[in-house]
Amino acid sequence: MTLEICANSFASALAAQVGGAQRIELCENLNEGGTTPSYGTIKRVREQLKIKVYVLIRPRAGDFNYSDDEFEIMKEDILTCKELGCDGVVIGLLDTAGNIDRLRTETLVNLAKPMGVTFHRAFDNCNDGLKALEELIACGCERILTSGMKNFAFEGAAFLKELVTLAGERIIIMPGSGINEDNIQELISITQAKEYHTSAKMPIEGNMTYHNPAIKHMGNVEVSDERKIRKIVKLLNS
Repeated sequence: MTLEICANSFASALAAQVGGAQRIELCENLNEGGTTPSYGTIKRVREQLKIKVYVLIRPRAGDFNYSDDEFEIMKEDILTCKELGCDGVVIGLLDTAGNIDRLRTETLVNLAKPMGVTFHRAFDNCNDGLKALEELIACGCERILTSGMKNFAFEGAAFLKELVTLAGERIIIMPGSGINEDNIQELISITQAKEYHTSAKMPIEGNMTYHNPAIKHMGNVEVSDERKIRKIVKLLNS
């Protein structure tokens, strides 16, 4: 069993490693669905972590249909990840009709080599999950992060099981979205997936003791919690 932590900061990445996760998806702005982290964040995380580091390649929030300029930015970010020694990248591109953007996906997969490529939950926004599965296998992606085309993985568990069965050894199906220590064992039982994705985050107070009463308080942050991760890892191994 493999646990991937969606790490929204260096602190979350470090908690993932200490907690026993095998891999992180490094990103920023989780409240907007995640965007590509800064060069400095990627560099520091890669230097300090021994577990696998995959980086989200998403130039903006919103949908997954990108302009030519945004696509060029994605290519540059992939080259940066390769230069910094990352293990893989996480991408997701659709056309305006909700199909997998095969040409651009294949281009990024080839550009990323020898890094691995995960296709993220853009999959859950496509118009035909079974067709998309075959197309992503053909594109050379190594895994699909998906909630089973529902808001949360537990809601999409039946379709996740179908995807796992159809995928076989051709591609990894990794359930994600809403997974926690309370539902992961039942998800394992239903889906039979071998990899799982969660942020395991919790809010923490910032360090500042002064707050301007005229300004909205911005001191709280959300960070992946080492204790939550340890508990999930234990459940995966039980």
